[in-house]
Amino acid sequence: MYVVVSYDIVMDRTRTRVMKHLKNFGRRVQLSVFECDLDEQAFARMKRGVEALINKKDDAVRYYRICRSCKSHVVISGWGEIMEEEGFEVI
Repeated sequence: MYVVVSYDIVMDRTRTRVMKHLKNFGRRVQLSVFECDLDEQAFARMKRGVEALINKKDDAVRYYRICRSCKSHVVISGWGEIMEEEGFEVI
């Protein structure tokens, strides 16, 4: 699944920790926005990790699931590109 993650986190230290955690799952496309191509298990791990870091009273993280066919309708104004799946080889 293709997931767009956006966050609004009050504390700088927590924001940095969340950003570093999300880098393990996707690509940062704006200061507080990541695009991730994940399976259900990876999504669950990512979400659990974020929830362990944030203060649920002060911070907000949103996960937007976008279907593969809808991904082709994403429009970008300005710089940037839509994240494509990276191929891999099993050796």
